[in-house]
Amino acid sequence: MTEHEVTKVALIGAGVISTVYLKTKFPHYQIVCCSDIRPEVAQLRAAQFNVEAVDTEAALSDPGIDIVLNLTIPQSHFPITQKALEAGKHVYSEKPFGLSRVETETLLKTAELKNRRIGSAPDTFLGAGQQTVRKLIDEGAIGTPVGGTAFFMSSGPESWHPSPEFLYQTGGGPVFDMGPYYITALVNLLGPVKRVFSLGRNVSPKRLIGSGPRKGAEFEVEVATYVASLIEFRSGPIITFVTSFDVVTHQHAPIELYGTEGTLAVPDPNEFGGNVRLFRKGDRWRDISHSHAFGDRNYRGIGLADMSAALC
Repeated sequence: MTEHEVTKVALIGAGVISTVYLKTKFPHYQIVCCSDIRPEVAQLRAAQFNVEAVDTEAALSDPGIDIVLNLTIPQSHFPITQKALEAGKHVYSEKPFGLSRVETETLLKTAELKNRRIGSAPDTFLGAGQQTVRKLIDEGAIGTPVGGTAFFMSSGPESWHPSPEFLYQTGGGPVFDMGPYYITALVNLLGPVKRVFSLGRNVSPKRLIGSGPRKGAEFEVEVATYVASLIEFRSGPIITFVTSFDVVTHQHAPIELYGTEGTLAVPDPNEFGGNVRLFRKGDRWRDISHSHAFGDRNYRGIGLADMSAALC
């Protein structure tokens, strides 16, 4: 592709998160069609955002499509991405990349064989909040990172999501659903992980849908909903990381990083902006202005834009 070409994108999986991608505009790509296992949902999104509603096979076989944007539920990420790669498409997927190392390694091998690009959310670490923190660490604002804490704890998505069952099946739960935001942020800030120790439990084997037309319906929980981990990074720091769908409320910061010269309060890694706070020895807590762009709203799609730019 040339520098000035716009990549054509087929969106597969027209559920809740698709509206954010369809609203976000970057000059690097254009979403031209969408599909969903429920044709009426694809038709709805097509009418809302002036794109074409197609079936998935048509999207994969269309020679005019450069990238497949896979927004299906986690359990469908691997088969859809694999089919798209085999059809010669580049793929950008919502998280998680796959549900196992075997699935992920298979996708990477297929992408290499087909000479296609493959990427996955979250892309929030490209936002102003996380990039500002990265700059501060690189500049030695807290000295040498020693350790830290990370917390994602809520009472679960069933209170607001009308169809939350998939978030409690294999490939769901707080670790697969929200953990990628935190792990991605930490890897961006501290580098590769050396080893992980974890304990988890399933607190409630059954839950109730709390909103929408199926409110009050009961469903089964297959995954651990409270998980506590210790993550050791190759660079030395040890992070305590807790994820849960069983906590009514708490007062922990999303992420804190502790260094030999100070402490950083890192904003919510599920957002692109957020307040960055720094405490240095002999000083006080200070709010730090963003040093980078893309922090004032939801920029989901910036990772797709990054992939599109790399193709030019």
